[in-house]
Amino acid sequence: MKDVLLVTGSAGLIGSETVRFFAQKGLTIVGIDNDMRAHFFGQEASTRWNRLQLEEQVPNYQHVEADIRDPEAMGRLFSRYGGAITGVIHTAAQPSHDWAARDPMLDFTVNANGTLVLLEMTRQYCPEAVFIFTSTNKVYGDTPNSLPLVELETRWELQNHPYAAHGIDEQMSIDQSKHSLFGASKVAADVMVQEYGRYFGLKTGVFRGGCLTGPAHSGTELHGFLAYLAKCAVTGKPYTVFGYKGRQVRDNIHSHDLVQMFWHFFQAPRAGEVYNAGGSRHSNCSMQEATGLCEELTGREMSISYAQENRIGDHIWWISDVRKFRSHYPDWQYRYDIRVILEEIVTALQERGK
Repeated sequence: MKDVLLVTGSAGLIGSETVRFFAQKGLTIVGIDNDMRAHFFGQEASTRWNRLQLEEQVPNYQHVEADIRDPEAMGRLFSRYGGAITGVIHTAAQPSHDWAARDPMLDFTVNANGTLVLLEMTRQYCPEAVFIFTSTNKVYGDTPNSLPLVELETRWELQNHPYAAHGIDEQMSIDQSKHSLFGASKVAADVMVQEYGRYFGLKTGVFRGGCLTGPAHSGTELHGFLAYLAKCAVTGKPYTVFGYKGRQVRDNIHSHDLVQMFWHFFQAPRAGEVYNAGGSRHSNCSMQEATGLCEELTGREMSISYAQENRIGDHIWWISDVRKFRSHYPDWQYRYDIRVILEEIVTALQERGK
């Protein structure tokens, strides 16, 4: 067997998009997913529905229900395919600020230890494979909140600053800030992926995502704000905004656009590279703006409440500067902006009866 791609978190938002995209390129896909999202957030966030769709719709997909933290299970899997593995795309994670504080041990072992296990298996069994890691902008902690932000009518904004035109680049420090425990566990994984590239020469790429979104997202209150906001808009369920008067800004990148970044890196990999990967100035919104767009798309008023206290380590304003990636891979382009993303999510939710 040749050209095997291992995808962790394969039934999740980015994992499933990766499966479908790379399968169309002719690779054999082995997906690793044990639906930990249901354990983290309850059955409404389960990805089982997506796993079943992959098994039914993607002929060259094989599913493995296993825990990435288990070195024996991962060792058996990696040794089975060995040098046929041409890539490992690691999207599995515990992704929530709030949940991490409930169980720091589990959060850290999934995000940090699980990543280390996968890196070591790659080094032992398929050292020529490309290793792509889905990191997060939360590795920068709350440092972005120290920027000279200006409060406008519907959003916080950055003006007259080097980051204003294009967003925050990879030179921002990840040190000496409040990250949340989730951010800290992702920092550990992020740096380890870099180190396996720089120290061992593995072809590793770190993609620090903004808000990753799309119709395959099993959005829940603690993770996946745009998908969950759209779900509340479709169903009439109340939605709570935490802090900053709902004027906090997020750049949102569609799962397809992020996986396209993976594809470009996969074809021409580098060692220990780091990229900010979000919607940039092309695709961003505040909570207020997203709410208004959801109401417009669904034709119904949302039930919104505001909590004064923000989530620990949360950003007031985040827009990714993606120019470094574009300088390395100039053929990559966005397909989706914020309106098209929300239109697609709303339509998918309505079709699924959510």
